[in-house]
Amino acid sequence: MKPLDRILLAHGGGGALSGALIKEFFLPAFDNPALATLSDAAVLSLPPGPFAFTTDSYVVTPRFFPGGDIGTLAIAGTVNDLAVSGAVPRFLSCSMILEEGLPLDDLRRVVDSMARTAAEAGVQVVTGDTKVVERGEADGIFITTAGVGELRPLPEGWGTPLPGDHVLINGPVGDHGFAVLAAREGLMFETRLQSDCAPLNALIDTLFDPALHIRFMRDATRGGLAAVLNELAAGHDWGVALRAGAIPVSPSVRSLSEILGIDPLFVANEGKVVMVVSPADTSAALESMRSHPLGREATVIGTIECGLHGLVTIDTDLGGRRILDMPLGEQLPRIC
Repeated sequence: MKPLDRILLAHGGGGALSGALIKEFFLPAFDNPALATLSDAAVLSLPPGPFAFTTDSYVVTPRFFPGGDIGTLAIAGTVNDLAVSGAVPRFLSCSMILEEGLPLDDLRRVVDSMARTAAEAGVQVVTGDTKVVERGEADGIFITTAGVGELRPLPEGWGTPLPGDHVLINGPVGDHGFAVLAAREGLMFETRLQSDCAPLNALIDTLFDPALHIRFMRDATRGGLAAVLNELAAGHDWGVALRAGAIPVSPSVRSLSEILGIDPLFVANEGKVVMVVSPADTSAALESMRSHPLGREATVIGTIECGLHGLVTIDTDLGGRRILDMPLGEQLPRIC
């Protein structure tokens, strides 16, 4: 019998091929006692106290891009949503929609990426599901992940930014969205664009010091920096005042944004955390972030300012000020 090299509809039928797929691909990659039982639900031992719970779906195209793939993205994205909520990520679930004809080598690459990223983040994939749809119905692979994390004690003032507070970010914006776009369109540059996709929980762990007054934290994914800060400011008397020259943008992203007319402040990131801290704690927060490889380029990009009434503004290099609106829609679809 010829060895199978692609996903068949029978792989999703619950029979022998389904079992073979689980035993060959998923169990070795995500090996842990909770998953090994192959029960309908994972049985977990959870410490007492509140937990955070999140879920997200990933439909990126192409499924492989410089700096990552849909598997890296699925694990890192869910881990980051937990971490910026003040939780320590513990357990993840994974549901895959596979298209008939997907090469099994592609599936193995994706699952291996998920296993590496989960190990890096210190989380376990403890339950999951696989469905197979007809050829042409799913663009290869779609992934849904959900995560549970142990909520840690939050700093005093969490969720309540104050005028005068500083806005920080851990590095350049726009890398993920432009890297995926370049891979999708076959665009070539002297300097290779690379996604910033990474789990941020270890970086964020460095900031949960009782002495640091962190007011707000969010990862800047769809809608980019502009969306995060507009959501932060909405409905308040104060707003966010950014300094254009202070916002880090890589030369490759800047060049592509000028060619395409797409503002990198509206482009998704998958390894960037935006936070608001008190001015007295800014230096300590920057020092903590810069001690981690994912925070070496951390910097202050703006302040919380009275009188802006929910607006986000950006001071230009020419001395003017413009409003940075909430994006109306996704400029670059299918990037996460």
